[in-house]
Parts: sequence; C-alpha cells; structure tokens
Amino acid sequence: MVSTIAIYAVLYASLAVFVVASIVRAAGYARLPLHLRWEIYPVPHEEKGRAAHGGSYFEMKDWWTQPAKFNRSGELKAMLAEMLFLKGLWEFKKKTWYRSYPFHLGLYLLFGATALLFSSAFLWIVAPRSWAAGPGIVLHGACVILGPAGIGLTLAGAAGLLLQRLTDADLKPYTTPADIFNLLFFIVAAGFLAAGYLWRGKGSFSAFALARGLLTFDAGLRVPALFGFGLVLGALLVAYIPLTHMSHFIAKYFTYHSVRWGDQPNGRGSGIEKRIAEMLTYRPTWAAPHIGADGAKTWAEIAITNPAQGGKK
Repeated sequence: MVSTIAIYAVLYASLAVFVVASIVRAAGYARLPLHLRWEIYPVPHEEKGRAAHGGSYFEMKDWWTQPAKFNRSGELKAMLAEMLFLKGLWEFKKKTWYRSYPFHLGLYLLFGATALLFSSAFLWIVAPRSWAAGPGIVLHGACVILGPAGIGLTLAGAAGLLLQRLTDADLKPYTTPADIFNLLFFIVAAGFLAAGYLWRGKGSFSAFALARGLLTFDAGLRVPALFGFGLVLGALLVAYIPLTHMSHFIAKYFTYHSVRWGDQPNGRGSGIEKRIAEMLTYRPTWAAPHIGADGAKTWAEIAITNPAQGGKK
C-alpha cells in the first residue's frame, strides 16, 4: 500500500500548481505587445449577413460614426466548434485529426468524469439521503461510463499521435524530444491508472472512495500501490501541462480573440493608440541583421528605416 497522506499531498499540490501556473501563463499572454493585424475574414462576431460572405463592418459607409455591434452567438458557435470538435484541424489536417481528436475527447471525458465523481462525493457528504435517493446512482453511473472511455481514448489518441510523430516525414521538422516525451508521459500515466484500477482487487477500492477520502481527508483509506503510482503520475502530469507548450489551451483564447478576430479600430485617444505609443519606445534585439535591431534603436526608429537600403531612411 502507498501512504494515503502522501497521495493526498501530491494531488492537492499538483492541482495548486496547475491553477497558479495557468493563471500566470494567461497573465503573461495578456501582457504581450499588440499583434500585427491579420485582416483574415470571416470574423464570427460580425453580424450574420456579413459573416456569411467574409465581410467586415469596415465595408459600411461612415462606419466610424456608428456603434459597433457584435454577433456573440456567432462567436460562441465558432468557439464551440473549435474547442469541442477541433474544426480547424479537421479542415486542414484530417490525417492528424483522426489521432488528435480521440486524444482530446478522452481528456474531456476524463475531466467530466472527475467533476461528476467529486460532485457525487460532495453530495454524499452533505446530503447522504438525497445521494442514495437517485442522484448519486446517476452520477456514479455516468462516471463508470465516462472514466474508462476517457482513459481508452486518451491512450489510443496519444499512441496514434506518437506513431505519427515518429513516422510522418511531414512532421519530422516540427517534432522535438519534448513532443515525444509529452506523449509518452500521457501514455504511461494513463496506462498505470488503468492497470492499477483494473487490478486493484474486487471490492477493495473505488474511485468514489478516493474522491470522498480527498474531500474528508480520510487518512484510513488504503490505496493499492499500482493505482497509487498511477494517481501520482497523473497528478504530476496535470501540474506539468501548463508549464509547457501544451498550455496552448490557454494561448488559443488569445490567438483567436486578440489575433484572428481582433478588428478593433485604432481611434484617436484609444487604448490601442496608447499601447502602440508605448511599444514604439521599446528597443528590440531581433536576430535579423538587416533590420538593425541592436537594442540601441527604438522600434519607432527601426520602423522609419528601409532594411533594403542598409537601414537608411
């Protein structure tokens, strides 16, 4: 058996690291300099008629004199299609979608199963009679379905992505040791969790008992060694994710809302104008020698030079 207190400590500490690291990462993205406007349409928060043909409110006569209108339902529809179904990957890289979507769907199911599991445990603690009257059975039944499905899809998807990384010549230039390690981490953690739970011994332990023990700090709960090791690996993986480029689940919000869909006008006295004025005082140190960004010139000075003429104005 593994020390129950040690497992609790790792689980809570990993959750804390995940939350704090995600907040720090999001704050870091929010503080980055303004992007260069892409001007790629359609923008889903345009009014429905214009969004259908990729139009923009800039097409309207005297648009700057009229209040801006945003199609929030269109934006939400586009967000859900991307988050839930990886729409962009399906359209542009179907071969990868068939591996990536099961992987992401498995993670969604695992998250849902975990949320339902702890909801069931919490209900059992605060209202055991209500839990026994039906809701607890429904929540438990959902966890029994979603949990194994999530583990299976995550394993299959991660294995498929790993195989593609190792064999696809198109992906070779973009595959790093970190990519391989990350996928192996998912496979090993999910594998130990599945094996530990399946071989725990009939009636000896349940995920519900663990959730209830975590909420009540039940030190008397006995966790089988194999499953305990899987729990620790899974917790460490959760803490590890926002510390790596896998934090794209955070970056994606900024990529879409601040870059692809960012169409706010730069008016006199606007917040955008103030940010641009501040950024023009930066002294960049880009590697390209023809730009002349040596850390001495400001961005404003670089912007008014002609790189094709050796940095002359």
